[in-house]
Amino acid sequence: MYHHILIISMNEEISDYKKRILEILRAKLNLSDSANITGGQNLTDAGLPVMADMVIEDENRTFFVDIKSRVTIDTIARLILLKEVLQMQKEKKLASNPLFVIAGKVIPPREEEIAKKVDITLVQLPYTLRFSTSDYGTSKKKIKITSDKSWKVVTRLLKEKTTSIRQLALMENVSYGWAHATIQSLINQGIVTKEENYVSITDVNKLLNGVAWERPFENLRVDEITIDYDFVIRAAKDISHTLKNQNIKFAFTSYTAAGLYIGYAIGHDAIYLYLEKNEVDIFKKTFRTEENMGIKARIYVPDRDVFIDKKEIESIIVTSPAQTLLDLAGLGYSGLDIAKAMVDNYARI
Repeated sequence: MYHHILIISMNEEISDYKKRILEILRAKLNLSDSANITGGQNLTDAGLPVMADMVIEDENRTFFVDIKSRVTIDTIARLILLKEVLQMQKEKKLASNPLFVIAGKVIPPREEEIAKKVDITLVQLPYTLRFSTSDYGTSKKKIKITSDKSWKVVTRLLKEKTTSIRQLALMENVSYGWAHATIQSLINQGIVTKEENYVSITDVNKLLNGVAWERPFENLRVDEITIDYDFVIRAAKDISHTLKNQNIKFAFTSYTAAGLYIGYAIGHDAIYLYLEKNEVDIFKKTFRTEENMGIKARIYVPDRDVFIDKKEIESIIVTSPAQTLLDLAGLGYSGLDIAKAMVDNYARI
């Protein structure tokens, strides 16, 4: 549920650029003088990194507005996600049909066409209009927490629970500047808190949801085949044995790896496997069955070196704990329970 943190009357004395933006929005959206505007805040009760720069309530209408210098696919995608989340939450305080708006100085033709298709209203701002992007949450650089170096810092902090930024940098062999930028970004997002020189992760849900947004694991999946096995562990052991003997790079991840790391009950319907792109076809030819019976093998091509820190557990080659957690978090809501269970046990893995 969202909460008002700043109510602005359309007639209130405000800075010139804000006044100009509000005048444009009022004209384009046919707002009344009594419209209320809520300044940027998290708009969901699920800890999702979903924001709107303004929420405008005008009689029986509610507008969710993003203010951008340039309208991008990412901006549109975030509003679509916000729309879906709010619909799932069935927010009682919202108008029955909330409206979504992006106001921008640069609106490329492709983005304009996409916005029309997904029912997002675009409002053209004058190109000469100068506004402070800090008011719309864009002044602070947001480090990509799923990048290789940043994720090392994050998972080391999960393992240590409380430590200094300097120790994080030393333990993971990354520069102090990178570690500091990563932690500062997490602090800005409300994921990490700092007391004196020590930092700790205090909102795991936000962390995992942020990963799901930045790096959706299913985007890496290239195929799914049926294999002639009834049990996941047996399939993983046999496949590990075969691929090791053929010197093929591979590693099981996601649910398959997590089950082995923390003893979490592994589903009996699929295995999750990284392969190099040039090995996918031979794997499918070797293990695919045309029968309808059997379990699924979900095949992923890595976006980084997922094999360098691989482990062997019960004769099964699996990704490192850090990579496994990254992939689980990337499943979003469907992988949330096991991802949180892995976080809870991360210090002992």
